Amino acid sequence: MASTLIAVNSRSSSNLFTTDVGASVNENGLRSFTFQSGLFGSKIPTKKLSLSVNGTRSTRPESVRFSGSESVKASSRSLDVVIVGAGIIGLTIARQFLTKSDLSVAVVDKAVPCSGSTGAGQGYIWMAHKNPTSDTWELTKRSHQLWKMLAESIRDQGMDSLQVLGWKKTGSLLVGRTPEDSVMLRKKVSQLSEAGLRAEYLSSDELHSKEPFIYVGADGGAAFAPDDCQLDAHRAISYIEKVNRSFAPKGRYAEFYHEPVTGLVRSTSIGEYEAVQTSNNTLYGKAIIVAAGCWSRSLMHDLLKDSNVKLDALVMPRKGHLLVIENFNPLQLNHGLMEVGYVDYQNAVFTSGQNNQSQTLSVSMTATIDTMGNLVLGSSRQFSGFNTEVDDSIVHHIWKRAGEFFPKLKELPLTDFIKNRKVRVGLRPYMPDGKPVIGPVPGLSNLFLATGHEGGGLSMALGTAEMVVDMVLGNPTYIDNSPFAAKGRCC
Repeated sequence: MASTLIAVNSRSSSNLFTTDVGASVNENGLRSFTFQSGLFGSKIPTKKLSLSVNGTRSTRPESVRFSGSESVKASSRSLDVVIVGAGIIGLTIARQFLTKSDLSVAVVDKAVPCSGSTGAGQGYIWMAHKNPTSDTWELTKRSHQLWKMLAESIRDQGMDSLQVLGWKKTGSLLVGRTPEDSVMLRKKVSQLSEAGLRAEYLSSDELHSKEPFIYVGADGGAAFAPDDCQLDAHRAISYIEKVNRSFAPKGRYAEFYHEPVTGLVRSTSIGEYEAVQTSNNTLYGKAIIVAAGCWSRSLMHDLLKDSNVKLDALVMPRKGHLLVIENFNPLQLNHGLMEVGYVDYQNAVFTSGQNNQSQTLSVSMTATIDTMGNLVLGSSRQFSGFNTEVDDSIVHHIWKRAGEFFPKLKELPLTDFIKNRKVRVGLRPYMPDGKPVIGPVPGLSNLFLATGHEGGGLSMALGTAEMVVDMVLGNPTYIDNSPFAAKGRCC
């Protein structure tokens, strides 16, 4: 399954607000500091802000209009950047601001990290199934480069990247069982090689020598990308949180978890949205970034409904299941595996009734061994709104589909593993055109979107963070950002 799903059994956490903003306290008990970065280039001048010791403003802000269901709260804090969403996208954007600029950042979420989409996927950082001609290719490639650089920097600091990130260079295998699949896989290898990646085609026998437990028949084969990697989302998030929190004593970082966003505050003088209203706080920021996954569409609709800004983010929840078998010894894997059908989501399609409505699902085999030695099998795709209930029929279909590639599983009824079985059910943030929305909301220079990565949240996170920060700071982006603009896609 793709790397962004919502875990059924997520970790719990208390409110993790770390500190208020400020660098020094003057004789009147006010904290003050100057932001030196040229946010939006020269569009917004550098300002000196005065905050009270507890982080509230010392003077009333200018007249504002509120967009939302509640009145503006008295408790307020001022920062440079406010990020809505503490998934892998939101937290890596925060990290990029903190490490690559001198701006202050707040992260807001209705829950805690890894309780949403980030924590439930397989964690693969793979290129074998990607299309070099797609708009997301360069973003994905850049993100993978940045993940590898991060893993190397962790090792350079004397730490183990496996322990810190769950980082493993496993290589990936895109496998097929028919002559038609083999033709497609040979073409895939040629495309990947021409795009500068190491890739090779493996015959059925060559594949079997690398993965003894898999069976694809005499006509099958695989595309092998030896440099592909995988990580553990929970460990990666934990590390990113630790990095972000290291900036809290400097007055540059704060977390507001368990605080749903209820509205936006708009300045009457410049017409821009200047603050995020949560259930407990008003957070003023020069830039506001919405990275709320599949909830971004409904959230933006609610936040902008009383404004003259017309935006439909188009992000839809795409439900999926993953099956995790803990301490599974009968089947050992040396690489990450995925069937050809995953690429176009058309293999193993069947119909299931739910709420008296017929729904089409696709199930494609994916298989990995995580950092704890658990077997992780996927994956399904289904449009069913925001329903995250486990469907046992889909779980059994995933097991059956995996058994078609791994005969050993056919000998083992799934009921034998009921005590060691976990099911992750979640919602991928799906965009109809297959690429995320990254950039400013048309007509609002300081309100940004970073959402719609479907199953590639982990895979594209670092490249997305780099792009967003460069756009906010007015810097040239490392790769072309125009394919991801909201204009023409969400208006």
